[in-house]
Amino acid sequence: MKDNKREIVVVAGIRTPLGKMGGALAGLSAVDLGMQAVRELLVRSRLTRDDVDAVIIGNVIQPAEATNIARVIALQAGVPRAVPAHTVHRNCASGMQAITDAAEKIQLGRADVILAGGVESMTHAPLLFHDKFREKMAVLQRSRDIPSRLKAVLGVMQAPWKPRISLMEGLMDPVVHLGMGQTAEVLAREFAISRKEQDEWSLQSHQRTAASWDSGWYDEEVMHLFAGSSYAPVHRDEGVRAEQSMKALKRLRPAFEKPLGTVTAGNSSQITDGAAMLLISHREKAEAEGWPILGYIHDWAYSGCDPERMGMGPVHASHRVLSESGLNMRDMARVEINEAFAAQVLSNLKAMNSKRFAKKAWGEDVAMGAPDTDKLNVHGGAIAMGHPVGMTGARLILTLMRQLKREAGGLGLASLCIGGGQGGATLVGSEPWQ
Repeated sequence: MKDNKREIVVVAGIRTPLGKMGGALAGLSAVDLGMQAVRELLVRSRLTRDDVDAVIIGNVIQPAEATNIARVIALQAGVPRAVPAHTVHRNCASGMQAITDAAEKIQLGRADVILAGGVESMTHAPLLFHDKFREKMAVLQRSRDIPSRLKAVLGVMQAPWKPRISLMEGLMDPVVHLGMGQTAEVLAREFAISRKEQDEWSLQSHQRTAASWDSGWYDEEVMHLFAGSSYAPVHRDEGVRAEQSMKALKRLRPAFEKPLGTVTAGNSSQITDGAAMLLISHREKAEAEGWPILGYIHDWAYSGCDPERMGMGPVHASHRVLSESGLNMRDMARVEINEAFAAQVLSNLKAMNSKRFAKKAWGEDVAMGAPDTDKLNVHGGAIAMGHPVGMTGARLILTLMRQLKREAGGLGLASLCIGGGQGGATLVGSEPWQ
């Protein structure tokens, strides 16, 4: 645990349902999603808007119409204008980064209560036009007389019109020139992860998520949204398929390396929209105010890795945070590893159990050890629910804390891989640090 006098606590949390790209939440912008989640969180908690000292929100596809989206969300949600807000971006870990940044700020005594989380509307990822088209449009705007305007219009008509899809470009690593799905294929080959193993993991993800929804597990965590022109209520995560089967998964073709690849749309995380928000404080403040404590944030770590193997980020970040805290994986009652791809999660588990990997990565003779599968992603994962990139890190922490509070007790670890070759891991608990 980091040496500090303040024990960081989460006193409340909420998330929206996750909608498939172009699906149930398509009519809501990232600002809409974040604003509604913040409002719902403040209504449900014992805190008021006046208790909030700062707002920190993670977001990846930052909308041009809402620069510093955290500030826009805060103001539209009714947070006082005097309360500062800023946006953070660490690709898939943006939501986690917002929470750990908030924890650091509170540890330093610079705030008592911070509203932190993540938001993403992947549906609204913009289309980008070629620079030549932009240049010709600029010439047209500067034209003042009819001849120059006609000439400029001709230039616009001759310029490249076909837009680039920013979402696809964002999923391509500009350093190693591999898409995120291709990096999963690299891991599948190196760790000998078969297509069958990946599909089995995916099936388990859908089954666990569906069962958790059916049992009412997510009812308290997930708010209702009213979306679309009919304002129909949305509560369940849209991508979950309770009827998923190995037969259906087997029919899917490779998505990234054809025809011999093993990573498909069925064993990859879904492209989705959503928001998750948490209220973070410290134990002394929460107890003095009588606020319920959902869980404790004990420690966290971020680590870099090879961008071609960006999916290995959780191994490195988890090893770092556990080592620094004097713990090992056996001490964890529950673990969440984001399911960017089934191949990525399975490769992490193999690496965690590998002495060879431990020796090469950290110079250690003993494998760090992988969590038991009955403690890992117990209530499903992103293959079923989806992965709104800026939001997922916050969702993992919220879900994990609820598990420890309601089911397991003890310590838990939330981790995820990060595009560009990084990993993030946060150590949480149901009780104060002993």
